[in-house]
Amino acid sequence: MPLVALTGGIASGKSTIAHRLAEHGATIVDADAIVRDVQQPGSPVVAALAAEFGDDILDPDGALNRPALGGRVFGDAGAIGRLNAIVHPAVRIESQRRITAALAADPAGVVVYDVPLLVEARADDPWELIVVAHAPAEVRARRLVEIRGMTEADAAARIASQASDDARLAIADVVIDTSGDIDQTIRQVDELWVSLPERIAVRAGR
Repeated sequence: MPLVALTGGIASGKSTIAHRLAEHGATIVDADAIVRDVQQPGSPVVAALAAEFGDDILDPDGALNRPALGGRVFGDAGAIGRLNAIVHPAVRIESQRRITAALAADPAGVVVYDVPLLVEARADDPWELIVVAHAPAEVRARRLVEIRGMTEADAAARIASQASDDARLAIADVVIDTSGDIDQTIRQVDELWVSLPERIAVRAGR
C-alpha cells in the first residue's frame, strides 16, 4: 500500500487536496485531528502541558485552552521546542497506529498522511511520495485575512512561524500549485492520482 505524505503551509489549500484524494479512495490520516485527539481533557499530553506551562492554560473543565497556550509559546523558540517535545511523540505513536490500521484494512489502498509540520518533524520518515501544496506567501496571507479574518500582522506572523516555502519545496516529489482557483487545484490532484504508481516508482528508482 502506498504511503504518501501531504504537507503545505497555512492556507495553502492542503485540505482541499486531501479531500479530493479521499474522494478518489485514499485513506486520509489527519495529523491536526490527531493533535486534537491526544490533547483531550485528562490525557497525559494535557497533563504534561499544564505541568510545563502552567495550569492557567486549561479551562475550568480541564480542556486545553489553545489560545492561552499559543499566547504562552508563540514567538518563543525555546517554548515551542518544549511544546513539540511533549506533543510530537504522542502524535507520532497515534499516527502510526492509524496508518497501520489502514494498511491492515485495505492492503491495496493508498494512505495519505496529512501533516502540516512534515519539514519540522517527519521529513525523514519512509514516505513513498511527498506531495507539497504550494501557494506564494503573499497569496496565503491574503487568504488568512480575507477568509479567516486575521489581521495582516497576525497572518504574516503565522506564516513566518512555519517552515519556509523553500524548505518544503526542497523535499517535494510533487508540487500542487494552489495559487489559482479551486478547479485548477482539483485538476492537478486528479492528474496526480492517475500518475501515482508511476511517480512512486520513479522515486523508488532514484
